[in-house]
Amino acid sequence: MPPDGAGRAVGAILPESINPFVDGAADGPCDCTLEFDDRRLVVDASACSGELAESSACRRAVVEALADREAESILVRSAGLERRYDGEGARILGAAGRFVELVGGRDRSLARAVAREPIGEGRRLRGRLDAIGDAAVEAGLLDAIDDVEGYAETFRPRIGFGIAHYHVDPSLPDGARLVDVRDLEDGGVARIYRREDRCPLYALDVVELSLSPADRRLIVEGYGAIADGRVEGDRAPSRAIELVADGPVDPTLTTVLEKHTDGYGVLEDLFADPGVTDVYVTSPVPENPLRVDVDGTAMETTVHLTATGAKALASRIRRTSGRAFSRAEPTVAATASLSNGRRLRIAGVTEPVADGIAFALRERSDDRFTLPALVANGTLSAAAAGFLSTAIERNAAALIAGTRGAGKTTLLGTLLYELDPGTRTVIIEDTPELPVGPLQSVGRDVQALRTGTGEGPELSPTEALRTALRLGDGALVVGEIRGEEARVLYEAMRVGANANAVAGTIHGDGGSAVYERVVSDLGVEPSSFGATDLVVTVGVRRTSRGRRRRLVRIEEVRGRGEEIRFAPLFSLEDDDAVPTGLIDRGESRFLDAVADPTESYADVRRAIADRAELMERLAADGRIAPAEVAAAHVRRRRT
Repeated sequence: MPPDGAGRAVGAILPESINPFVDGAADGPCDCTLEFDDRRLVVDASACSGELAESSACRRAVVEALADREAESILVRSAGLERRYDGEGARILGAAGRFVELVGGRDRSLARAVAREPIGEGRRLRGRLDAIGDAAVEAGLLDAIDDVEGYAETFRPRIGFGIAHYHVDPSLPDGARLVDVRDLEDGGVARIYRREDRCPLYALDVVELSLSPADRRLIVEGYGAIADGRVEGDRAPSRAIELVADGPVDPTLTTVLEKHTDGYGVLEDLFADPGVTDVYVTSPVPENPLRVDVDGTAMETTVHLTATGAKALASRIRRTSGRAFSRAEPTVAATASLSNGRRLRIAGVTEPVADGIAFALRERSDDRFTLPALVANGTLSAAAAGFLSTAIERNAAALIAGTRGAGKTTLLGTLLYELDPGTRTVIIEDTPELPVGPLQSVGRDVQALRTGTGEGPELSPTEALRTALRLGDGALVVGEIRGEEARVLYEAMRVGANANAVAGTIHGDGGSAVYERVVSDLGVEPSSFGATDLVVTVGVRRTSRGRRRRLVRIEEVRGRGEEIRFAPLFSLEDDDAVPTGLIDRGESRFLDAVADPTESYADVRRAIADRAELMERLAADGRIAPAEVAAAHVRRRRT
């Protein structure tokens, strides 16, 4: 397809195989069965085409049904697919139905002709100055067909898979220009289009829509076998496909069925793109396409979740998280794991605080990241990594700051691998994001505490912090500092109740903004804030490779009481945070503070330089996995 795909259906997105029927006799009988579901006309086209752009017989059946009752949309089910017609197509058919109702008793032949060919026959009614012409005006038929082209251009439905609760829009707006094609991990394809007056369009080619009708029927039958209890257990999707298939089974069918029974449906397809970090389900759901962030750029997708799909997602989140989500509890925070191993953090709202169900799904920090991994991908330099590694090992009190999505939790997680293996670490989080399991797997002594609202059996953040201080002398980590627990944490730091490393994330862009948030918003005394050693700020920056996370600056905290100041040790220049010279000139008060009694300032500088060299070597050699980094630290400590 040429890059300029303006105003045409996207054949590459929805291949020909999704339209398997050809209407051989345009005026022949239609074997559809039709019924109304509230304001929607549902057409079962199992025995005929169901393709309203091609089949005049199916159009006639729909129009005659609409002569009796109005509908806002038309849903045609055929060969495992759902075609949803709304907008222009639904308006034309609805107007034709009203016309048939008005003139059917007087001119049955004309009524049948308009039902079969509402565009062509409707144009012939223009200019009639009689009761028939008046009926065409009254029914709105002439207005509905004004400026439309043919059936193929007008009747372009959204396409969905019958069991999946989504529809994909196969059309492109005028002026859309193809700028990228991305092959996805699950076999699907995404195409990104630039548009002049709106954000980029992310057009998703979902795997199951390219399957043959026979394969789609097998998936639907397998879904039914699970739904009615004929197949149960951990391998239910594969055994269900085996049950309904007569011969060898394509593994793709099992994967698709698993996605729509045990997984998160079309969300799995979107997160099969490694560049997608966020997916937004906006209420009211049927009226809004899903939106994504791809490599830091916000995009609108061609995917629409149905109202049923939003309810199914809410039900799954309630079931897996064990948390309430209803009018009585209209917000929820939860986590999820996808079939491809990606982990998500989910925030949801519903009525009465929103117009229906809505969700924001964000990729959780990758627990495979380490400081050398961040050096390897360009997030920070080896020099900055060497400084942070040394600082956290020497029990710094550090706040990781940044805006939403800047990578605060990812950086904090990497720092925990730099603690001495003998250090007991207590992690406090409301939604688990830090790499507790991976840390434990490489020999770290880590205890996690989960906080909640303070209601029922859950711990409030303040109670969790007080409990943590009693669970053993060691490092204390707060996933996000945002409430009353800040005062307890800083009081503990100020009086020396925790003499080991203390770290946490906080929203803010730099030391001054963090100070304002902690002191003014969270009520921490300025004298207590002085117990902070470092503020480390991360952010998202535009680079030659797109938007990327970067270390922006490292500041040491100076002064006490009302005289708090911030001295930059590393600051962003071009694409990297580089040393400002304070450390090399011997002017860092933090280095003086963390030197052992037998060490000089120069000794600490040499330790940082050695650590930076280790980080650079590990990154260059590709030894960036947690186990490899942990082993390197063990060897270092033995020498």
